[in-house]
Amino acid sequence: MRIAYLIPEFPGQTHAFFWRERAALKRLGVATIVVSTRRPPRAIASHDWAHQAESETFYLADVRLSDIVPTIIALFQCGPSNWIRAVKAAIVGCPVRKLPANIVLILVAARLIAFLRAKRLAHIHSHSCADSALIAMFANRLAKIKYSLTLHGDLLDYGRQQKAKWQHAAFAVAITAGLYDQVRKDIGREPPLGLAPMGVDTSLFRRRKAYLPWCGKGPLNLFGCGRLNQSKGYQDLIRAVPILQEAGMSIKLEIAGEDEKGGTGFHKELNTLITTLELTGVVVLLGAVSEERVRIGLESAHFFVHPSHSEPLGVAIMEAMSCETPVIATNCGGVPELIDHGIDGYLVHPRDAEGIAKSILHLAYNPSLARSFCTNGREKICRRFNSDLSAIELKRLLEQVSEGG
Repeated sequence: MRIAYLIPEFPGQTHAFFWRERAALKRLGVATIVVSTRRPPRAIASHDWAHQAESETFYLADVRLSDIVPTIIALFQCGPSNWIRAVKAAIVGCPVRKLPANIVLILVAARLIAFLRAKRLAHIHSHSCADSALIAMFANRLAKIKYSLTLHGDLLDYGRQQKAKWQHAAFAVAITAGLYDQVRKDIGREPPLGLAPMGVDTSLFRRRKAYLPWCGKGPLNLFGCGRLNQSKGYQDLIRAVPILQEAGMSIKLEIAGEDEKGGTGFHKELNTLITTLELTGVVVLLGAVSEERVRIGLESAHFFVHPSHSEPLGVAIMEAMSCETPVIATNCGGVPELIDHGIDGYLVHPRDAEGIAKSILHLAYNPSLARSFCTNGREKICRRFNSDLSAIELKRLLEQVSEGG
């Protein structure tokens, strides 16, 4: 089985899961041909496999003169009746100001159709419910190509015409039970609708040396990882550091990740906050780094802290738990589906620097609890959040719609 695998701006800093899922699908006999909207900024294409990923990816935005004729031919072959279907789909539920954008996306869909026909691919799986899903939907309206979706966050975060995107999809997958229920309630989506969390490669994210709790002397090493975006809450974590210092603790905080602009966006705001709070050298922003650097950071840390204001699930949290690093995370989105408070991690309220500091203090002075978080966290990830599970569910649904014609 071969499918097109559509990911916006691949390979970005948060796309390691997709790379792992592709490998798992390959082991299951499903070959994925990666299609992406455009190349990511160089500063966030940080993974060791990024160059290989780019070389294997077809970018819809990389248009050359030689691409124009095949696109026009593909669009012409769709015929008037299918043009009308696509235009209707572009209009229904679309704000007037967005109609020109939809017309452009129809043309992009024609380019995608030409590529799919050349590669003899009949199914597109979109790992986004934003514009990528619209492109897949227009390809379906124009050429009756099957497509499917994975929902990675709240529907409201993925833009216009959600009902149309879901109406024409052959199947869909939600990564959390909460998102699954949202789709059933807000979209009215009936099966085939799958539930499959994102996962991690537990063979990669594992300790090479035993976890050692903080001994009460020297710095308490904290580690965070994720996009530098205001919604990720790193400003709250940074503000927790002076509170910990006032309690007499020496702190070293590393944060891996970059903003969407490659360092010229929210990264600068966090640097200003670090300077204002006189935390230069105490808090270090690493920028986008490789998976191995993340693993090293997790293995060197006493705690992993994830202070997000909104988190669909949290692959970075899974990586920390898989590495047997005690986790403190905010009680938001799908995180409670991942962490059982007091058993395999701590949950704190979002936007609460004092609450983060109190949880760090409590865990630092309870080494036996920290060790239990390590053991219980690793066990849960291996059992429920390994990267093969989503691939197994995706293959099941692909076979289901294939058998149904």
